[in-house]
Amino acid sequence: MTEPRVRSTEVLVDGFRFPEGPRWHGHLLFVSDMHAGRIVTVSESGEVATFAEVPGLPSGLGWDPEGHLMVVSMEQRRVLKFHSDGPERFADLSGYAAFPCNDMVVDAAGGAYVGNFGFDLHGGADPVPTVLLRVAPDGAVSVAATDVRFPNGSVITPDGRTLVVGETFAGRLTAWDIGADGTLSGRRVWAQLEGAVPDGICLDAEGAIWSACPLSGRVLRVLEGGAVTDVVTVDRAGAFACMLGGADRRTLFVCTADDSDPAATESARGAIETVRVEVPGAGLP
Repeated sequence: MTEPRVRSTEVLVDGFRFPEGPRWHGHLLFVSDMHAGRIVTVSESGEVATFAEVPGLPSGLGWDPEGHLMVVSMEQRRVLKFHSDGPERFADLSGYAAFPCNDMVVDAAGGAYVGNFGFDLHGGADPVPTVLLRVAPDGAVSVAATDVRFPNGSVITPDGRTLVVGETFAGRLTAWDIGADGTLSGRRVWAQLEGAVPDGICLDAEGAIWSACPLSGRVLRVLEGGAVTDVVTVDRAGAFACMLGGADRRTLFVCTADDSDPAATESARGAIETVRVEVPGAGLP
């Protein structure tokens, strides 16, 4: 088997408490500076602006067909939707998730798949399986899948027919077929990651997935089946999420930090790091 190509990032901009959920939209990178309670935009040259303050810690981001930004409020366990006069509660997830909600992918119709911790992560509890939630375009909430181990970063293929979710505490990427009504079927292991855990992920035009791996400070480009073609090392201790963006979608933006525990992020050691890659981004987010 061919050895993976190894390269490293450069720090584009730092000073974040804990950057997560990167999304390329228009000509900007949108990022949840989670522990600072804000959504920011980052230009390709590294200019940062605060887009909005978000109650309850922001995480996953996406846009509905009308262009309204949707964001997961982790501690409130809600999906908020931004309008011209500010955010409104779009979906209440608290009846299905007892612990914080996290990443999200929004589909072309404005529905979303949302993960949640399933246990008290920062309180030291043992991991347990939880559910993956589906939010319909009208805001109705349902269980899309059960027995999922910390559902985290998620992508939808360009044809809209396949969802892939990183199960962080199972060390794998898991795929489902997406039905016309948003229901999931045909669950299968897309890739088992050896010696790594997936956090935020993104998809490229060749169908490979870039997976940020927080425990190793690396981002892996993974093919279906598990082969790793590329390894990117980062400046900070952990790589927590990634997104392909830039004018040609060939810049890999990586959200990095030295720690994910809110009590340890006061020193603002989070950063956005970048590296150029060969294959552009595709699909959603």
